[in-house]
Amino acid sequence: MSRQSWMIQLVGFMWIFHVSLGNRNVGKNHMHPNSQQNTKLSECFNSGGRCYVVADNFYGIISASMNFTAKLEVANSCIIFLQKNETRQKPLWKRWPQVKNLFLYISKDLTKKDMFIIALNGQNCLNSTESCVHGNISTKTVCEAGTKYNESSCKDKDYNDKYIINIKSNACVNCDNPVKKPDETIKINKTFDDNGEVDASKAAELMSGIEKLISQMNGTSAELSIGKGIEGVLVRKPDPAELNEVSFAYMDPNDKLKIVEDPETLKTFSRSVSISKEAFEKAVSLNISVPFAAVLRFMNMSQDENNSTVLNNEVVAIEMGAEIKNLSDTISINFKNFNFDRFHPNCTSWNGEGSKPNWTFKGCETILIGNNIKCKCSHLTFFAVLLTPINETISSYDLNTLTIITQVGCGLSIFFLGIVLFMYFLIRKTPASTATQILIHLICALFLLNLTFLVNHFVANLHSRVGCQVMAALMHYSMLATFSWFAAQGFHLCLQLYKGGHVTIRRYVLKLSVISWTLPIIMVITVGSLSKYGEQTIYADNPQNNVAMCWITDNNIHYIVNIGYYSLVFLFTFTTVIITLSWLFCLKRTKAANPQGNRSGISIVIVMGLCFQLGVTWGFAFFAYGSFRIPATYIFTILNSFQGFFLFIYYYKTTRVDPNSANAKGKGNSESISTLKTGLESVVNPYQSFEKDKGM
Repeated sequence: MSRQSWMIQLVGFMWIFHVSLGNRNVGKNHMHPNSQQNTKLSECFNSGGRCYVVADNFYGIISASMNFTAKLEVANSCIIFLQKNETRQKPLWKRWPQVKNLFLYISKDLTKKDMFIIALNGQNCLNSTESCVHGNISTKTVCEAGTKYNESSCKDKDYNDKYIINIKSNACVNCDNPVKKPDETIKINKTFDDNGEVDASKAAELMSGIEKLISQMNGTSAELSIGKGIEGVLVRKPDPAELNEVSFAYMDPNDKLKIVEDPETLKTFSRSVSISKEAFEKAVSLNISVPFAAVLRFMNMSQDENNSTVLNNEVVAIEMGAEIKNLSDTISINFKNFNFDRFHPNCTSWNGEGSKPNWTFKGCETILIGNNIKCKCSHLTFFAVLLTPINETISSYDLNTLTIITQVGCGLSIFFLGIVLFMYFLIRKTPASTATQILIHLICALFLLNLTFLVNHFVANLHSRVGCQVMAALMHYSMLATFSWFAAQGFHLCLQLYKGGHVTIRRYVLKLSVISWTLPIIMVITVGSLSKYGEQTIYADNPQNNVAMCWITDNNIHYIVNIGYYSLVFLFTFTTVIITLSWLFCLKRTKAANPQGNRSGISIVIVMGLCFQLGVTWGFAFFAYGSFRIPATYIFTILNSFQGFFLFIYYYKTTRVDPNSANAKGKGNSESISTLKTGLESVVNPYQSFEKDKGM
């Protein structure tokens, strides 16, 4: 060798090329362009034979087939040339070894290789290596695994991301700072702010175009300069054979995202995002040529339909250029030292579809340890921690119990309401009165409501957006129809009392049917046109026990349409019940000659039946606040999930017509009116003949 050089032999790798070295000019002729250097470097270090690093005056890689000496054989080897005293100006300095004076600068990845280094310093080393051998180093022992970053020793060094080996003294210093800033900055000229909020749809569009930025990168990481409220970091993995976990962290919303490589150092940050090695491997398997990961933080993103409270208004998004899901080694998102005493945090995700976020718990697990929140998610998308006020949650035990009561009650109600419909349509022997027809309409609405409620949870678990919207609209319609028939029952009872049993309105039941079945359709179409149906969540104190259902996603719509409509119905029907019962009990006390016998039991059944027909039991929802919240919820759930069963009992009791009443069936309306005034049960018995209107 005609010039002085440093030669470092890295044993344990294979590079098979058959190109004659000849002289130094051959090396120059075979030098690869800079754009290909990184790939060639990886091939050298990962092929299994011998690899030599030469400090010289040019920059490149050649292959060789010659005998260097008996001691240092370079046949079938790879020779990597480095410019001496190289600086960071080269685009591949991140991974490319550097040589300066007596120091070798190598990346952390290369310290993990099983490398044996022989340093040659002198002239004519091709002929005699004995006088040129200057160092004999094994990186496995010199740069031991777990060597801590030595900040004091690295203050005056040129690099803060390398391991520095002093070839003369065989010493290795870890100057690879575990907390790194991005190598460069990529500016994105686009506006995402909308009246102080980050537009969710524009944020989703931004994430979908991240892959196009890879071609603009020179180093391995880049800060994304986007605009107010958005911070991001993009990291690429140039060598698909060297994939490992990547973590990003920051201390507060005003802090920029940093790349953190040490797990212990990562624990010192209040927020962090870790992308597993498995996620990168899946990206490679999905034909991503250059694996990358982008993490963006959005502050004050536009709210969802429920105006949900997001922890610190921070939304984190992860993009890797492919649909990554079903990870066993999950994505980890951590929020530390947060005070959420008045809230229950829940880790959620949004797939980026729609103009507003639609947060779901699918694929995310919430782990609470003191004031720390850890989200473990098996897919990539937008993530946020939703905070639910404690008074809007329920204990896991109570939620599980209420769910069982509801399922059993709705199942029994469907069964017994089906029996009522069977009795009415198939085995009824007497003509149906007006009251009976109205009652059957109510039973049909309740049957549909119980059926849709029973299957709602199963549809929600399918996580089908369209299916959930249809399910929510159908259940909403059946509930509003049930409210309408509560009101129709109350109207019919008031009309009977006012008319003395004579209802002469032409096509009376038909008109009631048109109003009671059509009005809910109008409200459901209106709500549906506003896209207010979707997946909703019942929160438990343990996020793992949350229950999903298909329902109205906007609380304001729920209060206006459902609570508002039922409040009007309840005021009308409850007033009707109070006035009717007060008047009838007064009448009953004046009839001392009336035999009481078994009347008290019948009267209790009829009073309960009257309350169920008019939907008074739904009024317990108004008491589900404060200390009465849980008891009122239990009473509400029991009475209304078993409402169909109670109506069956009422129907069965009041449709058993004895011979005397059967003989009296042919008598006129005057006798029926007299019966109305002498007994409570005759008012609400659906088979009393006085209720048959001549107008029907």
